[in-house]
Amino acid sequence: MRSKAERAFSAVIRGLRFKSSHQSPVTIHAGIAALALMLGCATASAQQYPARSVRFIVPNPPGGGTDLVARIVAQKVSEQWGQNLVVDNRAGAGGIIAVELAARSAPDGYTLLVAHFPLAITVNLAKVAFDPVRDFAPVTLLATTQNVLAVNPSVPAKSVKEFVAWVKSKPGQIRYASGGNGTSMHVSAELFSLMAGVSMTHVPYKGAGPALLDLISGQVQASFVSVPAAAPHLKSGRIRALAVTGTKRSEAVPELPTISEAGLSGYGSEQWYGVLVPRPAPRPLVQRLNRDFVRALGEADVRARLRESGFEIAQDTTEEWFGRFLGSEIAKWADVIRKAGIRSE
Repeated sequence: MRSKAERAFSAVIRGLRFKSSHQSPVTIHAGIAALALMLGCATASAQQYPARSVRFIVPNPPGGGTDLVARIVAQKVSEQWGQNLVVDNRAGAGGIIAVELAARSAPDGYTLLVAHFPLAITVNLAKVAFDPVRDFAPVTLLATTQNVLAVNPSVPAKSVKEFVAWVKSKPGQIRYASGGNGTSMHVSAELFSLMAGVSMTHVPYKGAGPALLDLISGQVQASFVSVPAAAPHLKSGRIRALAVTGTKRSEAVPELPTISEAGLSGYGSEQWYGVLVPRPAPRPLVQRLNRDFVRALGEADVRARLRESGFEIAQDTTEEWFGRFLGSEIAKWADVIRKAGIRSE
């Protein structure tokens, strides 16, 4: 997306193709000079950026996955800049507090937002004062992580096809746990149910931890647990994984098939983490931010730390791709929320 100055400059250039009885050559030349100066200033500002610390708003409390991704990347970007990229945790209201704060900030690059999967859910469940596509310019996708379709060991199913058949034989009797209404665990399960044509009872908890504990104890039969959270319990045998939710196999558990290849063709659900900057940030600034974050993601120690924590590095890191991806995620989950009848709590 081009900046306002760039669009205005292009409009003037196009206008020169036609003769105007209302503007003299002097007026047109002055307009071109002014717009060229604006573009030059934006470019120079991007080159000098950042001249002070930059705030990196995270819509979650310290210690969670979003916070971890932000801090790993922020440390490397800070080293590149010689200025601090300061993580500012603003949890609450399903991320709305953080996003609204960022949306109200100056579009000068000194406030950035960590956008993550729940953003695509929140805008479809709650009345919010922002539009993620309209109010923010995409910088880059940083990383993703998957969930696993996990069951208690007492469940007889050993594959996705067997699980679907088992659930169909007990309509409404199978209980699945989630970390709360509208979470990745919840909507991943609802997408599965819609595509498989099964009916399961949703049991929401106040967080993924309690949901996982009740899966282990057998209070619920299934859950869609994040790979990092599930990994130690898979190794101990306290839960059994049938498949991963992504469109490709997970680097952390490559032996597990995707749900799509295991029989539910076209299924896909991943948690994701990216960077947004308030609009109308100048195009040169957005390009500078993209370049610096992508460079940080390319560092061996950053990649190693993310992978060790169960995250996968983004494959496409262009700002244009991330913008299209964000729009597609919002539309995809709006459809699931509508069909599944999901309501805000």
